[in-house]
Amino acid sequence: MERKVAIIGAGISGLLACKYALSKGYHPVVFEAQSSIGGVWTKTFETTKLQTPKPLYQFSDFPWPDSVPEVFPDHHQVLEYLESYARHFNLLQHIRFNSKVVSISYEGPSDAEMQAWALWGGTGEPFSSKGKWNVTVQNTQSISNEVYQVDFVIICVGRFSGNPNIPEFPAGKGPEVFQGKVMHSMDYASMDYASAKDLVKGKHIAVVGLQKSALDIAMECSSANGADHPCTVVYRTKHWNVANYQPWGVPIAFIYLNRFSELSIHKPHEGFLLSLLATLLSPVRWGRSKFVESHIRWKLRLANFDMVPEHTFLQETSSCLISKVPEDFYNRVEKGSIRLKKAASFSFCKEGILIDGENEPLKTDVVILATGFRGAEKLKNIFVSPTFQDLIAGSTDKTVPLYRECIHPRIPQLAIIGFSESLTNLQTSEIRCRWLAELLDGTFKLPSIKEMEEYVAEWDKYMKRYSDKYYRRSCIGAIQIWYNDQLCKDMGWNPRRKKGFIAELFEPYGPTDYAHP
Repeated sequence: MERKVAIIGAGISGLLACKYALSKGYHPVVFEAQSSIGGVWTKTFETTKLQTPKPLYQFSDFPWPDSVPEVFPDHHQVLEYLESYARHFNLLQHIRFNSKVVSISYEGPSDAEMQAWALWGGTGEPFSSKGKWNVTVQNTQSISNEVYQVDFVIICVGRFSGNPNIPEFPAGKGPEVFQGKVMHSMDYASMDYASAKDLVKGKHIAVVGLQKSALDIAMECSSANGADHPCTVVYRTKHWNVANYQPWGVPIAFIYLNRFSELSIHKPHEGFLLSLLATLLSPVRWGRSKFVESHIRWKLRLANFDMVPEHTFLQETSSCLISKVPEDFYNRVEKGSIRLKKAASFSFCKEGILIDGENEPLKTDVVILATGFRGAEKLKNIFVSPTFQDLIAGSTDKTVPLYRECIHPRIPQLAIIGFSESLTNLQTSEIRCRWLAELLDGTFKLPSIKEMEEYVAEWDKYMKRYSDKYYRRSCIGAIQIWYNDQLCKDMGWNPRRKKGFIAELFEPYGPTDYAHP
């Protein structure tokens, strides 16, 4: 009997999930709400470019074409690369466009029965004759719903779209009292380029945030208005946004993306000897971080703008918060077309926004909130079952509880790909999809629910230790080789992918290292 597999989302993770499900003989159906593939790359800002160096952002078996010489391709080139990948592996025929998944509901054993399970799904198997998922899909053109019954669901909706993170304000101090326009960066990204230019042209713009979206929007506003109408960037926390990926001429991959780097990090389930080694190498860990920080401080002249962060660069990598500063950003700050304003909090008034601790309002016409997304809430809202909603959301003081960052121990016949982050998200999604395909194919079985929950708890401790307040991002960035090793061992692969001891220890790991089992 043919097993039916549903994949939600046709972004990078969805395409990979489809490709590797097909490789095992399944015939998946991919539901995509938009009219094209690409996920976040389909609607973005005019000036957006890839933030990760191209060699680290590619499929293991499908290199970038020679026609793209740039190290940081623009979003048109990225989207074209993804479309070429989908065409090459005949994925498009499996995708149903304009098909928005409204909800998923599990039809099978009761909550009480599932709570008593010792193994995932009751048997430890990915499929069950006793359980099915009902996937309710809305055709976004006809606004009609259809229900599909499937044996397994792979959620690939990502965390950077859908549910915007809108700050909350006291009554009488929110956007409702402001006479101008307030929007989220998601809405700005969905505008056509001409409309976006018209929106900001000749206006006083305030952008809230200091990550990639905020920097890109500030640059676009600066280009439109110059110093006559400077764009004000309101931020809470300073970040180690990099000028380039070669601090003092050393490729950052040689500093952070090799095994020697990870030896200095305390890892989940590492054992006594590795723990001791990480402690002994703590000065190396500190020195490596200071080496990169010194270059950023010098290159971007951060001290001149009072923009030196208080935390370490290691915390930045451990939180997957690294952004590349757009070229000329701080020159524009110096010339006055971009203004930086640190604020613990702010509120709205009729004329604009009030910065905490200041008496005069910042007169503003448009406020753009580049404040991120509520990824966990988006995941939670997919489920009909309140029990599953609570399970997937987890506790607010813990990370989203996923074994191998893919499987919830107490939600059967379902996987989540692309929620947990790394420094090389495409590569990480690919190895996760290969791992999941092997799980579906019976190559290995998951441990007991108790063991998986203990695993989740250990990773929660790691993320809190190194990511601090950003632990809910579920970032594996500082130990992604160690993480990949666990997946390789599950699949029966040799986790050592290099030739020779020196290469294994010091050479950077990238997508092509995992091209073959």
